[in-house]
Amino acid sequence: MDCTEGLLYLMNVINPTPMKKILVPVDFSKHSEYALEVAAQIAREKHMEICVLHMIGLSESVLSKNEAEEYKEAQYYMKLAKKQFKPFLEKEYLNGLKILQLVQNYKIFSEINTIVKELNIDLVIMGSHGVNRAKDAFVGSNTEKVVRTCEVPVIVIKRPRHNFTLNIVVFAFNFKDEIVGTYKRVKELAHFFHAEVYPVFVNTPSIKFLSNTTIEEKLAYYKERFDIQDEVVVYNDTSIEKGILNYAKKMNADAVVIPTHGRKGISHFIKGSVGESMANHANIPVITFKTST
Repeated sequence: MDCTEGLLYLMNVINPTPMKKILVPVDFSKHSEYALEVAAQIAREKHMEICVLHMIGLSESVLSKNEAEEYKEAQYYMKLAKKQFKPFLEKEYLNGLKILQLVQNYKIFSEINTIVKELNIDLVIMGSHGVNRAKDAFVGSNTEKVVRTCEVPVIVIKRPRHNFTLNIVVFAFNFKDEIVGTYKRVKELAHFFHAEVYPVFVNTPSIKFLSNTTIEEKLAYYKERFDIQDEVVVYNDTSIEKGILNYAKKMNADAVVIPTHGRKGISHFIKGSVGESMANHANIPVITFKTST
């Protein structure tokens, strides 16, 4: 097996699931518009409905008032948010699409998953400024909070994508049993978009470098237990983040897919701050899938 790139195999089981609804959390910023435009492109091509969500997040000082004052204050902010929707949604690329406007008094970003379940959302698309603008709505650690709790795939967009395509996706693979179920879901999403999936395992001395012998043993275990068949590349680099992004660049990928854990977020897959960096710093769109243990 080559030291720079080796080949593994994963199963190629596709159970296509029809997708009907996209949720776009917005704070009316330009980054929210980036996400909305991508959602519009997907919705138009795949005949999907877009649900646009704005979270008010009223302060505790408002909520601690008496019931009448609280209701009046909440109504004011609800009406203000709805007024902001009008100019925000007056985009040519939204013409002819079915748009549902939602305003919720949510402050905890994990509550987005409540909307996902209630409305049977299939995909979340959100804009992110990156970690240097933590005061804004859907940025920094808030992005991490959404992706770690959301039970459907989340696409994180950080710059304009006027011609969004999803033909090639790089999937960050690890040697954990839970990755197999996640990989099946990634294959379903890829099938929906008619995309090719390129799984990659990054072998790095900064975490725990695996010898060829160890990799071959793990490969044999996965092939026997899970009927692994599809190809996975073993890519050597100085860090997992660099390895994933360098391989994605080599493959001219349209997005990278990262598994995330409900309690520990992406860092369950990539240790330390590297996981947040993948979602918040990578210029390429990042798609996250919550794993199940």
